[in-house]
Amino acid sequence: MIAQEAHVISAAGVEVTVPAFMVEIIAEISQQARRSPHVNQRSGVSVRLSIANYETLVANALRRALHTHEAEAVPRVSDLEALVSSTSGKIEIETLDDGREGQVLERIIQAAVLEVFRAHVKPERLTALVQAFDDGRVVHTGDELPSADYVALISDLPGVKETLDDLGVIETPASVASAIEFLLEGLHLSKRLNKDAVDGRATYRARGSNR
Repeated sequence: MIAQEAHVISAAGVEVTVPAFMVEIIAEISQQARRSPHVNQRSGVSVRLSIANYETLVANALRRALHTHEAEAVPRVSDLEALVSSTSGKIEIETLDDGREGQVLERIIQAAVLEVFRAHVKPERLTALVQAFDDGRVVHTGDELPSADYVALISDLPGVKETLDDLGVIETPASVASAIEFLLEGLHLSKRLNKDAVDGRATYRARGSNR
């Protein structure tokens, strides 16, 4: 229903694909907001929240595709940062501290990603992947990185291809980039990887690593 109700922008020569797990994250953000003690439930959480967030997510992916000259736009986890602004305009945050609204919204988004990750990813598939990070592997991601930068990771990172198959991901470069960010963020939120994030870019490394 979210995709059917949303009014998304388009660009000539660019196909928009939104993976099922990203649609679920959008829907789960609304569910997390409805359960959050920091959201004014008297004001309610409208279905328009999911629609607005979907539109924002697609717009961010399309902007990247145009910037990197790619023929396919696929939203990634790194695009979710853009939802802080679209979410804040649709719900009322109850907090006594100035400046905490953004933190509350970030936690809601993170909880949604983790919920969808746990629902769809088999932990045993990624044991070898976590071990690769323990052995020193580091991966950089970001909302401005070309999709091609992620493709080599399918063969470099153990367990990724099998998990992409589990998720039903079509192995186009943009879809692969989206799925890999989802897996890495899910592992981070599951406390199996560390993450350093600055200005839309992220670095994932082993837990306890400061390199």
